[in-house]
Order: sequence, then C-alpha cells, then structure tokens
Amino acid sequence: MPSLILLMIAGAAGYAFWNASRAAAEAASHHSRKACQDAQVQWLDQSVHAIGIVPCRLPSGWLGFQRTYRFEYSRDGSDRHAGRIVLRGEQLVQLTGPTRVQPAVVFQASLPPQPLDGPRDK
Repeated sequence: MPSLILLMIAGAAGYAFWNASRAAAEAASHHSRKACQDAQVQWLDQSVHAIGIVPCRLPSGWLGFQRTYRFEYSRDGSDRHAGRIVLRGEQLVQLTGPTRVQPAVVFQASLPPQPLDGPRDK
C-alpha cells in the first residue's frame, strides 16, 4: 500500500514537471515568433528545441527551472541562423537572435553638395 502512494506521488510530480515544460516551450515559441515578426525575418520550422535545463531560484522565491531553447530563422529564405531563448519559469530572461536590419542610406554622387542653410547670393 505505501508503494502505491509513493507511485502516485511520483506520477503527480512527473505530470507537473511535464506540464510546466510544455508551458515554458509554448512561451518560448511565442517569444521567438514575436522576435522574428518584429525583425521581419522568417521563423523556420515553427518550433523551438530545448537545449538545457538547470535548477534556479524564481523571482517568487520558489525553486524552479531555467530552461534554454534554440530556434532558427532566415533573413532571405536561403540562409539559416540560430537564436536562443532563456526562460526562468515562464519569464523571458534572455533572447539572442534576429534584429531588424536598418537599410543603408545611399547618396547620389552626381549631385553637388548643398549647404545646410540654402544657396547664398553674393
């Protein structure tokens, strides 16, 4: 009889861990998708991959897990870049990945430069 109770406790703990892991993976998917949309890049494979988990102290003071996820994105459809998300619980701690590329300003060399205050007549 005590072994059945211990088995039920272990099963409940396993289910709680699995449920928290799925919630964190959904949060990582949301953050990576949002980062790719903000940077105007393509989020590849529509998924994140867990690459690490370590115990940590959550902001609430409780013991929890810090999970690291990897995702991939493409700037032009023919390249692949890796991004990384670190979550403490479900809270985003670090995001390394796509950034918005600012377009370069191109000046025409054929026009003579104009003074800032306009042309002067002498």
